[in-house]
Amino acid sequence: MLQIGDEVYFSAVFLLVLFGTRSAIGASAVTASIYVFIVMFRFPQVPADQASQVLRPTGLASAGVPVVAHRAGGHDAPENTIAAIREASRNGATGVELDLCFTADGEAVLMHDETVDRTTNGTGAVDTLRLAELRTLDATGKHRLREKFKGERVPTLQEAVEECINHQLTIFFDVKDQPDKAAAALGEMYHKHPVLYNSSMMRQADPGVVTALTHRPWSLSRYGDGTPRSLSTWTNYWLGVLDVLLDWAHHHLLWNLCGVSAILMQKDFISLDYVQYWAERGVEVVGWTINTAVDKQYYQDVLKISYITDSLREDCEPHY
Repeated sequence: MLQIGDEVYFSAVFLLVLFGTRSAIGASAVTASIYVFIVMFRFPQVPADQASQVLRPTGLASAGVPVVAHRAGGHDAPENTIAAIREASRNGATGVELDLCFTADGEAVLMHDETVDRTTNGTGAVDTLRLAELRTLDATGKHRLREKFKGERVPTLQEAVEECINHQLTIFFDVKDQPDKAAAALGEMYHKHPVLYNSSMMRQADPGVVTALTHRPWSLSRYGDGTPRSLSTWTNYWLGVLDVLLDWAHHHLLWNLCGVSAILMQKDFISLDYVQYWAERGVEVVGWTINTAVDKQYYQDVLKISYITDSLREDCEPHY
């Protein structure tokens, strides 16, 4: 069915095809085909009350908003570790964002990067290391609080999920690669722990799972700090064109096709009008990454929406 504002975009498609082909029948056929495709293949949004349990968990202070620890709070403890999950809970987080990847022997573990070099005392790609090898590494390797958390290991998905359930934390799963394996591994977790249906978010072919899109405008042509990705003017021009198309797709096609309940948006592009735009479509906005007290207060008092942060204890460096 048509969503708010979709009639404008289907009309635009019709007119563009009409001008290009000079055929009203052809334009009608193309427009109708796109509409039928969306209707047939879209995932419906989960019921609003279920989405609310994930996105607006109970137990918040009267004026509070949900706070999600990015990589389980990588500033306050070594990222994507059991220690970080515990620290996030202790510091008042309502949820954690966790990064999922796979070892050489197919075990699901938490790791943001493709390699272990940045976060551990080891080297090498995660998918070239067996779980037994990964478990010998110190996950606190280069963290600023490594002495406090020394000896922390890279956790498996199973261990992390059980820890989050113990602390009643909502989980935002971020799949880094191998989506089919990730869907299978996460599906197994949902089967073992049905509570995840009301306390986690991911992207999987299961109509009962709350889903979200993550987006940062101009991400194809520019890095997070605004630096162009290419030194070539023409390359940046075409990447900019693709950025416009991608942004349009997120706001007018993908959200509907995927049946998302939330959009995780980079903080610099969020305003009251933007929050209202998505509210009219039954979609919540979650801001990332909010790392200063001033910004957190703005989200708490003005925007009144959830946010993702690297630290629940103090200001820290911006994260793009």
